[in-house]
Amino acid sequence: MSETTEDQNVRVEAICDQMITMEGPLLPILHEVQEEFGHIPEGALQTIAKKLNLSRAEVHGVASFYHDFREEKAGKHIIKICRAEACQAMGADALADQVRRHLRVDWSQTTADRKITLEPVFCLGLCACAPAAMVDGKVVGRVTSDRMNRILDEVGA
Repeated sequence: MSETTEDQNVRVEAICDQMITMEGPLLPILHEVQEEFGHIPEGALQTIAKKLNLSRAEVHGVASFYHDFREEKAGKHIIKICRAEACQAMGADALADQVRRHLRVDWSQTTADRKITLEPVFCLGLCACAPAAMVDGKVVGRVTSDRMNRILDEVGA
């Protein structure tokens, strides 16, 4: 094991120890680990499983089921575009195609310069203001092509 992996395991164990008495601690632990590292490191799954007396497959199943958990670090900025029906009806597909072409990435990918990660999201609760997006945690409604170009300029794309 490399020193970095050992250090990660110590930090993951500390997170588990801190949260293990919670009811249903797996999701809070996964969130905290991702907050700590920017993603869920591969070795963390086994450490969490051991601490919670679960199989690695059970922990991996939960981590891979939820779209917000990442196996790799995200870019400096995260852009999420709503893929739900209301947003699709109002042009989200064309908007998404524009962004993917501009960034030269597909869904759940990060630009080569590590600046931007593009993610799909399935409803931001802004159906009346479709199409909707989320930029670095801030929800944006009525996103036109021009407005998305301004957003991309602001984040340095």
